[in-house]
Amino acid sequence: MCRSIKTLRPPVLPEEATEEEIRAAALQYVRKVSGFRAPAAHNREVFDRAVETIAEATADLLNGLEVRGAPAAGSRAAGAARVGADGTP
Repeated sequence: MCRSIKTLRPPVLPEEATEEEIRAAALQYVRKVSGFRAPAAHNREVFDRAVETIAEATADLLNGLEVRGAPAAGSRAAGAARVGADGTP
C-alpha cells in the first residue's frame, strides 16, 4: 500500500521496532489513507489521534506476533548474535 512503510518484525528487522519506527509507520499510513501530508488546522486533532491509535495498534500487533524461527520477543542479544559484525548472518 505505502512503499515507505517498512516491515517492523523479525527476521526483516533484526531488533525490536522502536517507538519512533512504529510512530513513523503509523504516520505514513495516516498520510496515505487521508491524502494529506500535513492536515489543515481544523483536521489536526483527528489526524493526530489516528496516528496515535494506529501506533498503539501496531505496537500491540508486534508484541503479540509469534514468528517461527525468530528469537523470543525482547531478545536484542539474540538478534545481534544472528548478524555478524559485517552485517551478514
